[in-house]
Amino acid sequence: MIIERTENEVIFKFSGNINVDDLQDIADFLEFAELANKSKATQNEVDALVKTVKKGRWDKTKSRLGL
Repeated sequence: MIIERTENEVIFKFSGNINVDDLQDIADFLEFAELANKSKATQNEVDALVKTVKKGRWDKTKSRLGL
């Protein structure tokens, strides 16, 4: 693996036999980290959003299961 830094970016170079799915997982994480770094959201706002999403998901699951 080779890591190069240019003026505007960092470039990772891997051998051609790397598992592309694993590489995609790493790329997704790095994209998340880059976006999160730019976020102005507070931890309380993130926690509230997660709570809302989880509740919505649980409500849908209960409905599908007939609970």
